Amino acid sequence: MRNFFHKKIPLWILLVSLLAGMSLAVIGTRQFTSKESSSIEEGGLMRSDTALQEAQAGERSTDKIMILYTNDVHCSIEAGEKSFGLSDLKDLKNWAEKVSEYVTLVDCGDAVQGNAVGTLSEGEYMVALMNEAGYDICTFGNHEFDYGMEQSLRMAKELSDAQYVSCNFLDLVSGNTVMPPYVVVDYDGIEVAYVGICTPETITASAPGSFMDENGDFVYGFCQGEDGDKLYDAVQSAVNDARAQGADYVIGVAHLGISEKAAPYRSTDVIAHTAGIDVMLDGHSHSVIHGDMVKNKEGVEVLLSSTGSRLANVGCLVIDTKGTESLLDDTITTSLISAESGHEIETLMEEIKAEYEEMLAKVAAQAKVGLSTLSENGNRMVRCRETNLGDFCADAYRIVSDADIGVVNGGGIRADIPVGDVTYGAFLNVFPFGNMVCVVESSGQEILDMLEMAYANVEAEHENADGPVGESAGFMQISGMKLVINTSIPSTVCLDGNGMFASVSGERRVKDVQVLNAQTGQYEDIDPDKIYTLAANNYLLHSGGDGFGMFMDNEFIMDEFVLDNQALIDYAQKELGGFIGMEYQTAQGRIQIE
Repeated sequence: MRNFFHKKIPLWILLVSLLAGMSLAVIGTRQFTSKESSSIEEGGLMRSDTALQEAQAGERSTDKIMILYTNDVHCSIEAGEKSFGLSDLKDLKNWAEKVSEYVTLVDCGDAVQGNAVGTLSEGEYMVALMNEAGYDICTFGNHEFDYGMEQSLRMAKELSDAQYVSCNFLDLVSGNTVMPPYVVVDYDGIEVAYVGICTPETITASAPGSFMDENGDFVYGFCQGEDGDKLYDAVQSAVNDARAQGADYVIGVAHLGISEKAAPYRSTDVIAHTAGIDVMLDGHSHSVIHGDMVKNKEGVEVLLSSTGSRLANVGCLVIDTKGTESLLDDTITTSLISAESGHEIETLMEEIKAEYEEMLAKVAAQAKVGLSTLSENGNRMVRCRETNLGDFCADAYRIVSDADIGVVNGGGIRADIPVGDVTYGAFLNVFPFGNMVCVVESSGQEILDMLEMAYANVEAEHENADGPVGESAGFMQISGMKLVINTSIPSTVCLDGNGMFASVSGERRVKDVQVLNAQTGQYEDIDPDKIYTLAANNYLLHSGGDGFGMFMDNEFIMDEFVLDNQALIDYAQKELGGFIGMEYQTAQGRIQIE
């Protein structure tokens, strides 16, 4: 039952085949027998290695079900030195169909967001490419909702050739699942159920407003709950229903991950609290899992696999029926396949490039004034002084995320916004690195420490200075705050051996820090003991970039919910009505330097 979901697509999205002779390397494999046998076998050359040999010999197997799987593709459409492109993926599926009559291509979420192709088309270009690559079944990752619920459902229900499944994505008004909980595929008498499972973290890992109505009430949910029981119950119900429908095997198509912070929603947690799943294909944490064996609540081994991210690997799951009707001699094997260098992107990739390059030139907003990283005499100032562009960027972070405070490291702001027509390309050039906006809970003291480190290098103007003084990539452009830097006080910031913030040993040079009260519109002295919400990029908050390690263990209110350049576009279009006005004519005096 091959290619069982199909729609006619426009001519412009037809994808030509990649160059013949794609080189594959199997980098990891596990094997185990079906659920009706308790023994576990370790892999040898029977697995997809054998399947590859058969394909090269021109032999076609009718007793192998091959399931190719991906996760966290994040718009990685082009092949790299150590990664596939979507054109390669189509070629790989064509290869699989030479090996087996029964081939299914599955994605475990976070496919349509991650670079300009996704941002500029709100995911639609990526869906077109996935259609042509031949995806059959998909589930939602948290980033499938980055473009709003209406667009997410349009992509899944109208634009995608694949069947989207999720057993825990609920319409809270009706109490029903938004998409089918599972789909059962009949492979000539062997029935395999694919159960979709979304992370309950989706509510905070995307924009929460996507799941609310106009009154701010949540109308969509993902069976979230502190103990995980709602999620486990939803999964178990779907598995039971699929088994009752006659499924011989049940495969979880999950976007859950295995990171500690995701407990109790990890794939390992779901396996441990349910029964009846044979294989769990996973995403979300970008983990490379060749094939781990995890016991379910009845002590039965379940195979867990994940491909990493951005098509570094493609998974290949093989159900070998040995040509018999009995399940007792079936084996299930999994391999991760990596692509070697040298792949080229063909016609559609060039067409897509041309289309989004044309879109880069389209006008996204109008600017009454130019926003710059430079001073009037052309010196770069964004790393040592407040600038009007820095104010705009920090405002976008804060206002789009509805945080108390927004900060942007000056080193990440790379291009000016011109007066007049502002194109999509101009906004993307400001933030070219593809960082993501996050929001954490932070104490006032942590914010004070951040500011002390951010402005450690700031110097007063030198009368004969030939350029900017006291530059630092970690100089913070700010929103929702104002402060004074006393440059007569030398910095006493102490760093550890890795260059990360450790402490402040003496008098602080950052004075009179005030935070905007959104309710009153007035600035109030910062309270070191109070908890504020801070919007910044993942480079700072997750990775401790530029040495700012004080937030890495904090509670994330919203985690990587929008690209930083998309935040600029959203702010200009939705908050400013597409018009950047005279309020940004000059820097607004948030950072005073004495």
